[in-house]
Amino acid sequence: MEEFSTPFDVVVVGAGINGLGIARDAALRGLRVVLLEQDDICSGVSAWSGRLVHGGLRYLEHRDFALVRESLRERELLFRLAPHLVKPLRLIMPLSSHSRRPAWLIRIGMFLYDALSFDKKTQGHEVLNRDAILRRFPGIEPGGLRGAVVFTDGQVEYAERLCTEVALAAAGAGAVIRTKARVEEPVLEGGRVVGVRYRNTLTDEMHEVRAPIVLNVAGPWIDRIFRRGAPDQPRLNGGTKGSHLIVDPFPGAPDDVVYYESKTDGRLVLVIPWMGRYLIGTTDLRFDDDPGEARCDADEMDYLLGEVNELIPSANLTPADVLFTYSGVRPLPYAPDVEEWEIPRSHVLHDHAPDLPGLITVVGGKLTTYRQLAEDAVDDVFKRLGRRSPKCVTASLPLPGAAGDFGAARAALGREGLDRRTIERLLALYGTRALDVIAEADATGAGHPVLDPATGALEAEILLAVRREFAQTLTDVLARRMLLAFEPGHGLDVVGRAAAVMGAECGWDQARQAAEVRGYREWLERLAVPTRAAQGRPAVEGSTP
Repeated sequence: MEEFSTPFDVVVVGAGINGLGIARDAALRGLRVVLLEQDDICSGVSAWSGRLVHGGLRYLEHRDFALVRESLRERELLFRLAPHLVKPLRLIMPLSSHSRRPAWLIRIGMFLYDALSFDKKTQGHEVLNRDAILRRFPGIEPGGLRGAVVFTDGQVEYAERLCTEVALAAAGAGAVIRTKARVEEPVLEGGRVVGVRYRNTLTDEMHEVRAPIVLNVAGPWIDRIFRRGAPDQPRLNGGTKGSHLIVDPFPGAPDDVVYYESKTDGRLVLVIPWMGRYLIGTTDLRFDDDPGEARCDADEMDYLLGEVNELIPSANLTPADVLFTYSGVRPLPYAPDVEEWEIPRSHVLHDHAPDLPGLITVVGGKLTTYRQLAEDAVDDVFKRLGRRSPKCVTASLPLPGAAGDFGAARAALGREGLDRRTIERLLALYGTRALDVIAEADATGAGHPVLDPATGALEAEILLAVRREFAQTLTDVLARRMLLAFEPGHGLDVVGRAAAVMGAECGWDQARQAAEVRGYREWLERLAVPTRAAQGRPAVEGSTP
């Protein structure tokens, strides 16, 4: 049963952005760390957000100035440490007569936002009058419009790639990463947690790993990591479901992100340019079922479409315009008597002693602040181990794709004779690690065959994903390494070829390749448009009814 002959200092459960950040920080500070993930890197909630890296403007309403300051500081760090993946962008917040938040309050909030990001290198906010916002965003409904504020936050279009790079950095620092490793029960000695037993979900083999500290960083799954062998614990997760719609560019669509107040209920809704399309979100609904079963429902879709059509009358979006959807469950603290939008977004380290000493659960956390959360968690681990903690260095270390010279990388790719589309794609997804893609291709001696002409994706990206980026299934590759799952057609035109390339690398026979293709098609169903709206059309674009 034992996969590892020696114990670790800490077991981390969960390979979302927070678990990966903890594994990286712990390894950099000299701890022996193993990370276990039931599915794949970024296969949970880290992939299902609005993909914004933001300071939490609306947290000012709760007077949570510390969280806003932390978020703004971490946002600026990500601009510097992962500039190929996290980029500044401007957001528009319209000021309308229907707004429940008065314009003077929004302006005060903007001054506070800028003041709390005093160390930023990005542009501060500006106030636009009615004429100026109509020139900048001519599609907006002019009725009741009084002006707008424009401010800076960040976007990570490819959250999956950000998580992959943090995983690479963790492994490079010495962390052991195991995916398809579902934790099933604790290892107990004298009533204390001294490790976990986990199942390899591909081989069905059970393994055991030991460490004096187990960090449960499973996001919205934190209450579900042990299937047996542990006493009942208090409920910690009070997650809410957030759903998003993806549509093609539409009449009146903005060039900027628009962050505006719903006419229906005053919630803040976003229209976000994303991968050449638009991401519309989000909802905020209590969700008590398995987070893996969260799906956008018809009522959520109607709500979001209605809000966009109110904001942009020429849009005239209908359910038939929705290409696909996705939903995730926010890992929020359990607060049954608090309105969803008021639940705190700060993270908490919950000690399970005296019932399960040695088990610590991370409750909450945001993508933007993952690095600070990791620093706090690792500081805590050292205290529990009774050891002096070395200084955290993650605030000054670029992620792997940000190391080196981007100009030199672009020039080197050009000398390979690659199409411009391929070059831009490689730099956007891999940064300077685009040269690693080429190195994999060169190692095969087959040149640089293109897998997907529509995007310029190369077959060598599959090899990189398998050899260096922890991918074990075709879905891992197409959905969370190459991101073809979110392109037009979802990569279904090339799925057979992708399976063959990966099969040749992994030694899969034809039956296994066919099973991998089926598994990918099944995964795509989580992107389906709600049934009430499908009306005979394919549930997912490019699939068969």
